Amino acid sequence: MHVHRMILASLAIAVTFAQAGSAVAQTYPTRPVRIIVGTTPGSAPDIVARLMGSWLQERLAQPFVVENRPGGSNNIATEAVVRAPADGYALLLVDPSTAINATLYEKLNFVFLRDIAPVAALIRIPYVLVVNPSMPAKTLSEFIAYAKANPRKIDIGTPGIGTGTHVATELFKMMTGVDLVHVPYRGGAPALTDLLGGQVPVLFTSTAASIEHIRSGKVRSLAVTSATRWEELPNVPTVAEFVPGYEASSLYGLGAPANTPSEIIDKLNKEINAGLADPKIKARLADLGGTVVFGSAADFGKLIADETQKWGKVIRAANIKAE
Repeated sequence: MHVHRMILASLAIAVTFAQAGSAVAQTYPTRPVRIIVGTTPGSAPDIVARLMGSWLQERLAQPFVVENRPGGSNNIATEAVVRAPADGYALLLVDPSTAINATLYEKLNFVFLRDIAPVAALIRIPYVLVVNPSMPAKTLSEFIAYAKANPRKIDIGTPGIGTGTHVATELFKMMTGVDLVHVPYRGGAPALTDLLGGQVPVLFTSTAASIEHIRSGKVRSLAVTSATRWEELPNVPTVAEFVPGYEASSLYGLGAPANTPSEIIDKLNKEINAGLADPKIKARLADLGGTVVFGSAADFGKLIADETQKWGKVIRAANIKAE
């Protein structure tokens, strides 16, 4: 009888906890929510966060405030959220550095896949391989042939060591067998400026940063890095059309501290997916060069894990070390 009573008592406690959890989710949020972004205001991650924050504010009737914590390749922002209470009031704007940093840095004070709970994916932004018009190659296959005929004679710019376009470049080198000289810059803007000026002949860059230069003919686009063609540049092939299996893009989403109640995560996920379906938000994200990514929190978790594994292999093979 005693055991029977204990089982009933523990069941009652479990039910109480479950009810408390759902009550918390029903009333959440009751105060402002912070979205912590590891880059400066006006950057792509910041714009994505503000766009989604204003949508969530409208839907959930509480302010969603973007807090910029740049530095440390997003590690400072991630650590702030890892250390925050797991109550849904501190969210992290997850960007491509997440999947790269796990291997790039030998010592981090967190393990992303363990310490951050996925909430929802938001957007994927592909890169585009662009060349200065003086480059003799007019197509991607011509460029690969030209690079193979001129090993270590062609510079390729990136925004810096361990950035998304740097690992995309290394993956391209590995899959094509071309030997290009890596020239790291301090950011994407100076690299693109030097491409326009002819100081560096080729680079992978974001679609948003390069689209106007491509349309005006100041740079020549050879290929996009997404798995399928990008609708803004339908005549530009994918790298995969010449190099089967190649894909690289910037994945953005929202995360929360591990152990955040699943009811809160589900509520946020539902509202975010509704936002991604909204024509106005979809159009704004398309302006950034991106495609929206729908799905559950678990779907986003799998995407992050897959990207972490993929870029981990590239970083180890290319022996990339954090500066």
